[in-house]
Amino acid sequence: MATYEYVCLACEGAFERSRPITAAVDTAIACPSCGSERVRRRFSLFATSSGGPGAAASGGCACGGACACGH
Repeated sequence: MATYEYVCLACEGAFERSRPITAAVDTAIACPSCGSERVRRRFSLFATSSGGPGAAASGGCACGGACACGH
């Protein structure tokens, strides 16, 4: 199972659903707030840090953010 993030195009509410990775993308999903099936899966941003030397606790970048500044 994987957790996917969705946004409702009717009420603009965001919600998550756990679904099998093999589930079809076009399977109908209803918004838990308004019941609309006009929802879109959105990309979720996910960050992790190895905690090794030089890794910043706030995102792994030397400048303290999660950017690609080259430091």
